Amino acid sequence: MPTKRIGLIVPSSNVTVETEMPRILARSEDVEFTFHASRMRMQAVTPAGLAAMNAQRERCVIEIGDAGVDAVLYACLVAIMATGPGEHKNVEFAVAEQLATGGSTTKVLSSAGALVQALRETGAQRVALVMPYMRPLAEQVVAYIENEGIEVVDWRALEVADNIEVGCIPPERVMDAARSLDRSRADALVLSCCVQMPSLSIVQAAENELGLPILSAATAGAYSILRALQLPVNIPGAGSLLRADAPVTA
Repeated sequence: MPTKRIGLIVPSSNVTVETEMPRILARSEDVEFTFHASRMRMQAVTPAGLAAMNAQRERCVIEIGDAGVDAVLYACLVAIMATGPGEHKNVEFAVAEQLATGGSTTKVLSSAGALVQALRETGAQRVALVMPYMRPLAEQVVAYIENEGIEVVDWRALEVADNIEVGCIPPERVMDAARSLDRSRADALVLSCCVQMPSLSIVQAAENELGLPILSAATAGAYSILRALQLPVNIPGAGSLLRADAPVTA
């Protein structure tokens, strides 16, 4: 069985992406994955905190590059979306360009770009969102997604600013927020529009209960990694996005 090395560039206070991503990809029967992270210092999910964190990116890219990874995921969705429309393309290009100076052909992804890609490939034109962010940042996320041509029909912000606390939000609170959304016009629901807010344990249950394709930042990231490495997408128990080789069209 081949082995693929996955690099993760994460906020220092993020503990969820390094648990949910391996759990998802460990369900793949076709390849073994190893995970290698570099951390950017960040505790408070505020504009100033995110800007300071983003400034550490180049150091992290150097560290990840030394590990010879096959793909790297810049795993902080809001840090990109709060910067401005289309920023995931700029970040992915900059990281790829930096790695290329050392001769690397690593596939470069971001949580923000992965979510946009996954929504498009499911055929979702209208979505509902659950996010942990304070309202001003949540509004920027909504605007970012709508700038990509996807209508946000309803959303909930849980307004948790401390990133450690985000990683401790109970799954039932996330589900209650999802249940409260007006989903009548939605083609899909993003249960956790954040790689730090845990949701993997409830993605499949939410899809079964709510009757919509359910995505999260984590499942979208896993989907993009598999696609970028040209690996089969066939992972059970994590929503329809990952259930078959071709995504579901809503």
